[in-house]
Amino acid sequence: MKLKVADVYAAGLVKERASVIQSKTDKPVRFEISEGTRRSISQWIADPLMIGSEFLWPGRFHERLHISTRQYARLVREWVQSIGLDPTSYGTHSMRRTKVAQIYRKTGNLRAVQLLLGHTKMDSTVRYLGVELEDALSIAESVDL
Repeated sequence: MKLKVADVYAAGLVKERASVIQSKTDKPVRFEISEGTRRSISQWIADPLMIGSEFLWPGRFHERLHISTRQYARLVREWVQSIGLDPTSYGTHSMRRTKVAQIYRKTGNLRAVQLLLGHTKMDSTVRYLGVELEDALSIAESVDL
């Protein structure tokens, strides 16, 4: 919610990669900004509503500099409903998990997922993804030595 325009935008362009300090761990977490997302951010930053805003998602009221987590959850719910999906199946946290879960399924690389999530302990990453013994065994079986 506190993502700043300067975190993702510099020298007139949206960055391909950015880094923010994770509030929970106080450590930097890098992330990629896809081409489609860069186009959307460019359009959003050019919107007259964004003039003078320090935050990428400004609050609706003057006393709020950025949107709240509650407002973000409402927006996600509306987006999910607008494309005809069940909003009870999608949430702000489950969306965070989606890309890293796909990366894990395609590569089996838990360390990469750990780094992307900014987890300090591998156990946290394993729990977060719900990695089970069966997953680990099927990855082990697919590796030819």
